[in-house]
Amino acid sequence: MRDLDETDLEILQLLLSNARRPYSDIADVVGLSAPAVSDRVARLQEQGIINRFTLDIDRSQLRKGIPVLLTLEVAAGGPDDSTVKETLLDEGAVEHVFTTAEADLVVYARVPDNDIASWLADTLDDGTIDDFGVTLLAGADWSPDLGGTEFALTCAQCGNTVDSEGTATRINEELYQFCCPSCEARFTEKYEQLQQEAD
Repeated sequence: MRDLDETDLEILQLLLSNARRPYSDIADVVGLSAPAVSDRVARLQEQGIINRFTLDIDRSQLRKGIPVLLTLEVAAGGPDDSTVKETLLDEGAVEHVFTTAEADLVVYARVPDNDIASWLADTLDDGTIDDFGVTLLAGADWSPDLGGTEFALTCAQCGNTVDSEGTATRINEELYQFCCPSCEARFTEKYEQLQQEAD
């Protein structure tokens, strides 16, 4: 398995700035051919480093509302955090939901009117949150950067970091990374055993 390198990072940075940038333009910047860039992007997708290509939309141009940062304290015994996050993300006013180390949810939203308590009551079921805090925002900027990034693929068998000695194998159309041939053999054997038991 080939190590990920600085060219991969450069390609990722160029795609972060504009995901629709033609591979021929990227090729000119990184000193590769367009097909070589295409191959690298496909490999980054296979490895799960690139999950999807998306749009960064300025919602203020599309939607009225007050930009706020809400800190929600989820009630004990209520719905679990993943259910609350899903409900919030399904609400058109919510753009991002973050989970803090203290298990609070931090929500970036454009609330349609000044009554945030009523908006929360309309969005979430009674008893979902114990308390909330509101910070009014003057703006929100997003600047993704890969500076200082080091790739750290994880071995599917033991969880160690995969380096240049690592291997990769495809099982049932899924690509798995391993730190060594021994881990690959153990994983494959266990997978085949589980498959036989399932049949």
